[in-house]
Amino acid sequence: MTTTMLRPVTTLSGVGPALAEHLARLGVTQVSDLLFHLPLRYEDRTQIRAIGSLSLGEKAVIEGEIQTTAVVYRGRRMMLVSLADGTGQITLRFFRFSGYQQKALERGVRLRCFGEVRRVSGGMEFVHPEYRVLRPETDGQTEDHLTAVYPTTEGLQQGRLRMLTGKALDELVASEPPELLPHQLTQDMDFPSLRDALLFVHRPPPGTDTHQLMLCRHPAQQRLSFEELLAHHLSLRRLRENVRQEQALPLARDGTLLQRFIASLPFSLTGAQQRTLGEIADDLSRDNPMMRLLQGDVGSGKTVVAAGAALCAADAGYQTAIMAPTELLAEQHLATFKNWFDAIGLEVAWLSGRLKVAQRRAALAAIAGGAPIVIGTHALFQESVEFSRLALVIIDEQHRFGVHQRLALREKGAAGAHVPHQLVMTATPIPRTLAMTAYADLDTSVIDEKPPGRLPVETVALPATRRAEVVQRVAQACRDGRQVYWVCPLIEESDLLEAEAAEETASKLTEALSEFQVELVHGRVKPDKRDRIMQAFKNGKIDLLVATTVIEVGVDVPNASLMIIENAERMGLAQLHQLRGRVGRGTDSSSCVMLYKPGLSQMARERLGVLRRTDDGFEVASKDLQLRGAGELLGTRQTGLIEMKVADLVRDAHLIEGVQRTAITLLSDHPAVVKKLIRRWVGDAARQYGKV
Repeated sequence: MTTTMLRPVTTLSGVGPALAEHLARLGVTQVSDLLFHLPLRYEDRTQIRAIGSLSLGEKAVIEGEIQTTAVVYRGRRMMLVSLADGTGQITLRFFRFSGYQQKALERGVRLRCFGEVRRVSGGMEFVHPEYRVLRPETDGQTEDHLTAVYPTTEGLQQGRLRMLTGKALDELVASEPPELLPHQLTQDMDFPSLRDALLFVHRPPPGTDTHQLMLCRHPAQQRLSFEELLAHHLSLRRLRENVRQEQALPLARDGTLLQRFIASLPFSLTGAQQRTLGEIADDLSRDNPMMRLLQGDVGSGKTVVAAGAALCAADAGYQTAIMAPTELLAEQHLATFKNWFDAIGLEVAWLSGRLKVAQRRAALAAIAGGAPIVIGTHALFQESVEFSRLALVIIDEQHRFGVHQRLALREKGAAGAHVPHQLVMTATPIPRTLAMTAYADLDTSVIDEKPPGRLPVETVALPATRRAEVVQRVAQACRDGRQVYWVCPLIEESDLLEAEAAEETASKLTEALSEFQVELVHGRVKPDKRDRIMQAFKNGKIDLLVATTVIEVGVDVPNASLMIIENAERMGLAQLHQLRGRVGRGTDSSSCVMLYKPGLSQMARERLGVLRRTDDGFEVASKDLQLRGAGELLGTRQTGLIEMKVADLVRDAHLIEGVQRTAITLLSDHPAVVKKLIRRWVGDAARQYGKV
């Protein structure tokens, strides 16, 4: 965009503070933002229809002369305007109107209206149509393009949005924006110029294939999507380049601690674990920072690979910070790492927001004193936390953090000019095309093999009307010496309501299964009590654990072989797959029963069907991506990246390989264009990806 179009939207006439506030809710703060606030759909207002030819339910433009105007009371005050054109008559009904409107809409005035035809006793009507009074100089003039319908917000009408967008388009025509895509590319892909693409999507000419437009498959839309995907991809590639120009501390590749640790394990590493640990250790042995994503399905053994990476740092005399998004998962890591590392005499420090003053002081002293392994939550970000020799940062459940968050720990680097290596992990497998764009700043390792002996979890979906049968199945599992989870998902965004629902379920199950030990955990149970219950369940002292989704991650109970999930239709595929992964961790066959309320939506049917068919996390994630979009899979609010103006990572996946090829060309041959593209599409948000 030209510099003038990057000015505040308040510089447009008619945009005061109140309107600017409404526009900001839509992400429109600059004049250029109006150009990239694209229509949801289109209406054809290029043809004037005879009133006598209208059909029920259609939207149409009509012209006519007002016959009568009356304000009536029929349960509420309303204004009725009778409009006729010689072929028929229609009523215009207004529930909200001013005295000025009432006076302007008098008998004999000619109107042009647009609305949806509804049937009423005695004829047809438009309710609150858009209209304008016809003057001699405007008679016969119709729209010369399809009319855009934009996403809007309360207090901001379509007419105002169209008017402001029109002003931005006028400026676009007057100041041709620079072409940033290589000419050969636009020619090969049959892309229009940026100017023509923007004019087309806002004002498609009559006769345009609106079906193609709604699918966002028109070359004009695809050109905009391509350029936006390219800008985001470049911003992450630039970040990757910047980080790799920094210095990191080379760490031991095959130190004695790592060898002792692997030898002390009661199991052998799988081939996939050995391969990924080798990739990570190779990165760590270099003097530029590792930035690697470790993907692995539920139960694939990512934690032991992370432990091996931490020992590469410890062998070299440096610290590792391990950060998890929740207290529960961080505590699980603490227990696991202490169990492993106590055997080889390695100190593990713990930092959480729940520590008492004296405990926190001791933890901060241990960290500042060089504790080799530090485990915690967001508390590790805090300014008061000072590492003495931090060389490696490991972040679990990466999709719950943003790019800017994981980069924040760089500031707590080892010393001087050195920054820490970074390993980020996720148990939400990410389809390749999505990973190539969303994590373009990271190298990727995939653990695509489960430990030997892990059996697939038999998964069934049953209507809630068969709940009594499921309770009997739970009783039989407990009699056989197995343990059971019964999960009650979040019903509303309220810890209290969630807790009450879980408590009611636990009460009923306790009564129905009185011979067994039933316990309850949810978000409002005090952490100390919750920890005692979880430990008792792990030790086999509890037969049935009723829980909310707090047990989604971080619980490892090999004797648990049955998972019941209530209201499964309310949950996403990734979360259902994570919950199912809590069972099947032992040597016995395991089952997951998804209870649903009858009357499933099509999407819910598809979700439950996928889980019945497969336990492959990558297949589950691919389907989740199709059904719910990238924002859900990656966590839109956290990533920032996925909040794109035009592009959609699912719909436009076919463009990504071309985006990658183009990015390589631009970075090597046109670095100045790279900066302009990022500024055009990412703007200030680029700062969260590093210097661009």
